[in-house]
Amino acid sequence: MNNIFSFLIICSILLTGCSATSSRYTQRDKTPEKDFSLRYSQSAEPDTSYTGELPEDPGEEIEPSPEDDAIDITEVMTRFSDQKNENITIEHSTAKEKTLMEIIKYLNTPYKFGGNSKNGIDCSAFTQTVFNNAVSYNLFRSAREQFKQGLSVDKTELKFGDLVFFNTRRRVKPGHVGIYIGDNLFAHASSKHGVIVSSLDHAYYSKTYMGARRMEPEIF
Repeated sequence: MNNIFSFLIICSILLTGCSATSSRYTQRDKTPEKDFSLRYSQSAEPDTSYTGELPEDPGEEIEPSPEDDAIDITEVMTRFSDQKNENITIEHSTAKEKTLMEIIKYLNTPYKFGGNSKNGIDCSAFTQTVFNNAVSYNLFRSAREQFKQGLSVDKTELKFGDLVFFNTRRRVKPGHVGIYIGDNLFAHASSKHGVIVSSLDHAYYSKTYMGARRMEPEIF
């Protein structure tokens, strides 16, 4: 599994407070010790700090986001930390490592439709921001537009960095997007939990899974 999440441990040290905040998620209690007052609602106003094109109004969810979709980050670290490289530096990080570092920076960021900052972010802005900041790759703003980028990938062939899409809205398809990180896990901005790591095996995401795209040329 390469050394994907051995780097998570290093990143959690470099990015003070990230792992501590993330580890507050457990399978029994998914509410972190953080103010998540910025939640998506039909009447939510877009983040006025963003001057670019906003995604389409996501409309009504087909069904509410699952209560238990957040993966315990400490469990994820343990699952992938079979190799360690304590000499890793940001300057010499690989594209994969830089992407993981960027994902960790945004963990627990609250969801906000139209948002694209640590104060609140939506799903397509999260994927766009991570790709831009980590590997200088330009993704389109909406999940629907991102679904047109790159090449289609079969679910059995998913690799780190592939975008995974879900049919979670009645009027917009796809209605949700995340970043595949391996072992059937993906990072995304959930409308209920904010930025978290979830499993594709979860009943909700398995049911609504729509497809995946791999950017060209291959980044990772």
